[in-house]
Amino acid sequence: MDQVEHILPCRNKLGEGPLWSEEQEVLYWVDIENDCYCRFDPISDHSEIIQTGVAVGVLAERERGGLVLATKKGFAFWDETSKTLRYSAQPFGEDPRLRFNDGAVDCRGRFWAGSKVEDGQEHPDNGTLYRLDPDGSVHVMLTNIGVPNGIGWSPDNTIMYFADSPRQIITAYDFDAEHGTIAQPRPFVLTGEEEGGLGLAGLPDGLCVDSDGYVWSAFWDGGKVIRFAPDGTIERTIDMPVARPTACTFGGAGLNELYITSAAVDDALKQQYPLSGDLFRVRTDIKGQPKYKFAG
Repeated sequence: MDQVEHILPCRNKLGEGPLWSEEQEVLYWVDIENDCYCRFDPISDHSEIIQTGVAVGVLAERERGGLVLATKKGFAFWDETSKTLRYSAQPFGEDPRLRFNDGAVDCRGRFWAGSKVEDGQEHPDNGTLYRLDPDGSVHVMLTNIGVPNGIGWSPDNTIMYFADSPRQIITAYDFDAEHGTIAQPRPFVLTGEEEGGLGLAGLPDGLCVDSDGYVWSAFWDGGKVIRFAPDGTIERTIDMPVARPTACTFGGAGLNELYITSAAVDDALKQQYPLSGDLFRVRTDIKGQPKYKFAG
């Protein structure tokens, strides 16, 4: 059985988007509702919180150094030394209801990130998936999304997986790596009670794809991380000590340690699950895929 380690009592309100830096051998992730990102060195056990002054949905490393962020105000570059933010594109302008949520960088160095409406109301069709190219251009890739969440690619970069949480679906797309386009959407996993669904508790949130092409998905309000085989069947389930695991990624020297972020946005749930918002790790016999850097 996979052993879940509680490795950092970081008490994030909405921890998301874990990213392992192979070069630095540290883990990055964001705390969306506290306008910051976090960094953890598992060798020294040192962690730090870096305030950005804006809600960050997801981040990635840049080939030229520093980070690229998808924030409440748009795409931005972050200089880790000077701790300064420079916006590169604001695809939804200054609309205070909108912010970026989850995303990832593809094999050609393009940064994909989805936006969502955040005003306390239900907006089942107002999410948008964008692609930021290294030349600074922004492209709308998908519209009419509930809440855009985890994105990942198969090891051969021919399939892109994308989670729409309220619709309880992870969709698979044919991916054209050269042109950065997606086509032929089909359900990879229907997680809910609908016809053909798996009837799983919770909503599919952040995901990652391992080197064998299996998809790992964290289930918000489901209290688990599930590994799906390439045919969509459940290969294993990891029960978590929190109700709201949010995302997962592989890290460590051998890329065989699964790091899992979580949320503590609900006070009642935090009383029931006191480790909510903390960082967890599962040591596996499976190797993940390295994360690409943004080429711009």
